[in-house]
Amino acid sequence: MSRKKDVAVESRIPPLNALKAFEAAARRLNITRAAEELSVTPGAISQQIRILEQHAGAPLFHREGRQIALTELGAELYPLLHDGFDYLKRAGDMLYRPNRRHALAISVPPSFAAKWLAPRIARFSAAHPEVEVWMSADMRLADVGGGRVDVAVRYGRGDYAGVRSERLLNADVTPVCSPALLAGVHPLKRPADLVHHTLIHLRPSELEEPRPDWPAWLASRKLAQIDASAGPRFDQTALAIEAAAHGQGVALAPYAFVADDLASGRLVAPFADGALTTALAYHVLTRRSGVSEPARAFVRWLKDETRTAEHPIDDL
Repeated sequence: MSRKKDVAVESRIPPLNALKAFEAAARRLNITRAAEELSVTPGAISQQIRILEQHAGAPLFHREGRQIALTELGAELYPLLHDGFDYLKRAGDMLYRPNRRHALAISVPPSFAAKWLAPRIARFSAAHPEVEVWMSADMRLADVGGGRVDVAVRYGRGDYAGVRSERLLNADVTPVCSPALLAGVHPLKRPADLVHHTLIHLRPSELEEPRPDWPAWLASRKLAQIDASAGPRFDQTALAIEAAAHGQGVALAPYAFVADDLASGRLVAPFADGALTTALAYHVLTRRSGVSEPARAFVRWLKDETRTAEHPIDDL
């Protein structure tokens, strides 16, 4: 009895060729184009549609000369089949995809991810299609030694316990702003002109080493007359950079984070000697032993990218 029921259910599935012919014709609303897509004759498409209409017991198309339009039943059936064939194609891609992809878990600070890594990560994927990158943007120190993360990037002195740490990118900063601030009533031409402009600050994080800030920058230029504490505060460098790009003031940012915006003219570095150096830097962290080949490849790529991205700001 169970077998008869299974056969009955199976028999209610129409022939696949008929379903494919109908889906192609319904999508294009043209028999000839559907035939070209499936590499058959228009007559074969019409025959398969008739077979499907026999199963349905009702027409699926209105035919007026060479023009066709879906009937009410055809319009209900089409999206189901369209989605169904799409799922089948995706399943086929999954089955035939080479079984050599390796997941690579990386952890990076949010601003490093937004302003430096995200615009470049496609280049790594193109060079290493076998590696599937899982990126987490987090300020907390990642569990690299424990194996939950393969590669991490962190800002600081590089003295992280239990992991291998390599210097990746310097964190020297320079003032940046919208080009609009170079004109107007108080054009920004020299450091002393900052007295007329809003300073955008980065709020210190308990999870990272202190960054070069406006008090330090102004002190290095002996500009005691400028209030080093006034101005809005953001908890991420990327947010401070975006505020500056929208003309809300002047922000301090690492060159690597603003290189693209400077090149496009979205931001400007108003002072030729604006850099403030720091002993701190961005470091790449990996396990002391048992580093996977995808992790090694990613670290090599990071180093290559940072060699081209890291330029002295004062050379602009």
